[in-house]
Amino acid sequence: MTHNLRAETIAIKGHGGDEIEAYLAVPTDVERCGSIVVIHHMPGYDEATKEISRNFAAHGYSALMPNLYHRDAPGASPDDAAAAGRNNGGVPDDRLVGDVAGGVAHLKSLPTSNGKVASIGFCSGGRQSFLTGCRLALDAVIDCYGAFVSIDPPAEFPLRVKAVIGEVDSLSAPVLGLFGADDQYPSPEQNDMLAAALTDAGKEFEFHTYEGAGHAFFNVTRPSFRPESAVEAWGEIFDFLARTIA
Repeated sequence: MTHNLRAETIAIKGHGGDEIEAYLAVPTDVERCGSIVVIHHMPGYDEATKEISRNFAAHGYSALMPNLYHRDAPGASPDDAAAAGRNNGGVPDDRLVGDVAGGVAHLKSLPTSNGKVASIGFCSGGRQSFLTGCRLALDAVIDCYGAFVSIDPPAEFPLRVKAVIGEVDSLSAPVLGLFGADDQYPSPEQNDMLAAALTDAGKEFEFHTYEGAGHAFFNVTRPSFRPESAVEAWGEIFDFLARTIA
C-alpha cells in the first residue's frame, strides 16, 4: 500500500539545544505509525536522501533527516556544506548523537507516533546509525555500508573519527546491515569482524551482502547504483521495520 504523504523543511532542537534544519516526511492517512531518523551520507543533506525520506513516508513511516552540516555551512548548497564538513573532519560524534536525539524527540512528539523509532544511515551515516544505536535507546538500527564501524579510518582519510565496534555491548536494538561485496570500506572482512563482536555480545542482527555491488549501491545519482541489489535491500529494510517498529 502506498500512503499519501506530506514533506517539508522544519527546524528541530539538536545537540546542545541548537536549532538546526531538518527534512520531515510523514504519511497523512495513518492514525499511528513507527518513525525513522534518516542519517545522510557524507555528500550531505541532498535531494537523493530527501527522496529516501519520502519513500519511508510513502510506506507508512514518519521520517526525519537532520541536516548534520547545518552549523558548518548554514544555507549552503549540499556540495558546499559537505565540503565544509569534510574540512572539519566530519561531524563530531557527540554532536551527531545529540542531533539524532533531537530528531527522535521530534518524531515521538508527533500525534501519529506509536512511540517506536529506528535509525538508518548510508556511508558515513551507516556508522553514525550504528553509533546512535549504541548511545541512544532505539527500537531498530539499519547500517547501509557504514564505513569505519570496525576499523579506524586510514590516516589519509578526511574523517577524524574512531571505530565504534568497542561499543557493541551498549547496543540498544536489533541491527540490519546491508553491504556490497565489492566495497572496501567496509569490506566483507570488516563486516565479519562486526558480526563476530555482535555475536559475542549476544546482540540480535542480520547482515546481507550483495554480490556485484560496491559502496553506495543505493544511490540513484551515482554510477555505483545497482538497481537489483537496491530493490532487494529495500525489501529487507521494510521487512525489518515491520518486525521492529510497525
